[in-house]
Amino acid sequence: MKVFETIDDMREWSRAERATGKRVAFVPTMGALHEGHLTLMREGVRRGAALAVSIFVNPTQFDQAGDFAAYPRKIEGDLDKCRAEGTTAVFVPTDTTIYPNGHSTSVTIGGVTENLCGAARPGHFRGVATVVAKLFNIVQPDIAIFGEKDFQQLVVIRRMVRDLDLPIEIIGCPTVREPDGLAMSSRNKRLTPSERRSALALHRSLAAAEEMVRAGKSDSKSILKKVRQTMEAMGGVRVDYAKIVDADTLKDIAKVKSPALLAIAAFVGDTRLIDNKLFS
Repeated sequence: MKVFETIDDMREWSRAERATGKRVAFVPTMGALHEGHLTLMREGVRRGAALAVSIFVNPTQFDQAGDFAAYPRKIEGDLDKCRAEGTTAVFVPTDTTIYPNGHSTSVTIGGVTENLCGAARPGHFRGVATVVAKLFNIVQPDIAIFGEKDFQQLVVIRRMVRDLDLPIEIIGCPTVREPDGLAMSSRNKRLTPSERRSALALHRSLAAAEEMVRAGKSDSKSILKKVRQTMEAMGGVRVDYAKIVDADTLKDIAKVKSPALLAIAAFVGDTRLIDNKLFS
């Protein structure tokens, strides 16, 4: 496994791999790798591609300096995990490599960024789209793999690739969960034992909604009421949002109809967690 820190070295590796006839698969991460990330890497390897992974904690997608500072950084452990999964190359740029002095260009995507986390965290998806566009340009992959836990991010990236005519296939992989149902996230490491128990309210609320839909309920208002009640009943959970939206446009819908997405975000202590359920 090769580790690159410069843009030129990363590009040269990608060009050399594709010159041999290999496809390049790419998994962009912010490190603190867990089973969810490893699942994405395995998908790239399964597709027979040369696998590139980036590890970069992107400052422009954080809306609070404290959140950025607290984000876990474990580069040596992350590299070991990448190596164990058959990763071919890892890109570990510095902040100044990605955002050199005088950097003033950003990527803004309308429509699908205005609801859910986009409404709760202004500027977040501008930061996400900008850094992913830059990484795509640097790594030059044929396919890029993202997790469906960050469903809005997946929609945003697909829209960006479509609108900018980027020759990259975007692949979404199902959310990976702990045995008790909690969606895997690097942020889970910040939870205290009691907060970790409270965090289960998110998954339980999704399960309650799924039960209602299976029973024939489709009214978004009544389903969301149940979702909020389930989260708030646990204690220690502060709901940020709970919405049912069209899975393609991410606009609010009054009735659950395919494809629909139930998306939730909540603070457990000081840690913000997200989760979702797709009805298709």
